[in-house]
Amino acid sequence: MNALARHIARLIQMQGPLSIAQYMAITLHHPAHGYYSARQPIGAAGDFITAPEISQMFGELLGAWIVQTWRDQGSPSPARLVELGPGRGTFMADVLRATNLDPKFLRSIELVLIETSATLREAQTEKLKTAPVAVRWTQRFDDSMADRPLFLLANEFFDALPIRQYVFTARGWCERMVGIDSTDALAFVLSPVAVAHEVPAKRATPELGDIYEICRTGEGLVEQVATVIAQQGGAALIVDYGYEATAGFKESLQAVAKHSFAGVLDSPGEADLSAHVDFASLSASAMRVGAKTYGPTAQGAFLKKLGIDIRADQLSRSHPHQASNIAAGLERLTSPEQMAQLFKALAIVPPSAPLPPGF
Repeated sequence: MNALARHIARLIQMQGPLSIAQYMAITLHHPAHGYYSARQPIGAAGDFITAPEISQMFGELLGAWIVQTWRDQGSPSPARLVELGPGRGTFMADVLRATNLDPKFLRSIELVLIETSATLREAQTEKLKTAPVAVRWTQRFDDSMADRPLFLLANEFFDALPIRQYVFTARGWCERMVGIDSTDALAFVLSPVAVAHEVPAKRATPELGDIYEICRTGEGLVEQVATVIAQQGGAALIVDYGYEATAGFKESLQAVAKHSFAGVLDSPGEADLSAHVDFASLSASAMRVGAKTYGPTAQGAFLKKLGIDIRADQLSRSHPHQASNIAAGLERLTSPEQMAQLFKALAIVPPSAPLPPGF
């Protein structure tokens, strides 16, 4: 057991099993031993690579997307550009490179990065030290964001939010939790009492052993964001891996370390934990507060509609010595065998806004 596992085991001994959501929150964000608190997880030397680290084209196209949605709503000023979970700052650096083409947009926005990790914030500060606009950091999305049009980006953010899991048993839906076994090792256990659940009608009839995952944190955050957009204007673009429909039941919680899968309970704090995003539930949350949604649409098709092939050709012509790397990045982002189908894009806009680009 590592130090964080021992800490979690002591908590369980004192207060009983933890929900999966509680376990994820501690594992990812414990101040001393949490995954995002104690390490630099992104990049070849880390545990996983995100789309912005693969190619600058991803951030540039999403930057152009933001500027176009801003123009489509009358170029409001002042406005706010927000990124949830900015990683190492690579994505926002590429976004700002594209938005440089419209100085009026840059003069109109306040840039806010929402980040809880001090380690990642240091990397973002360094990456964005020459940004064309001032950067403000905060740890959470709150009511201070509700005073003007909101343009928000979230790439591979919602997959890391805590989920709860429920297993269908002869007693009904029982919550899957983290407890300890006879050797005091961390182990999955079921709550002894079934929980009353209203399962979405679109899902299939559950069978014994089926797992139902819920991310209330993600749904609540989308409601906050969509409320601002519905009332003040703006747009949000969520890009993540997940499923489009809510038919059936399956477990998606996973741990990744050094670019390989790991056991979820094996070494808490040493592996990234994530779960597939339920885009249907996020879309329903946005519509519930009066916003309109588009998608989810597959990342590959979305990027192609935004002109990634044209951008790749431009870059290859201007940087011929980089042509093979540019082609490899294009392939990874848009090939069905790689990120094109699993990753999806969901847009949230006001009810009166026109169809956003790419949808």
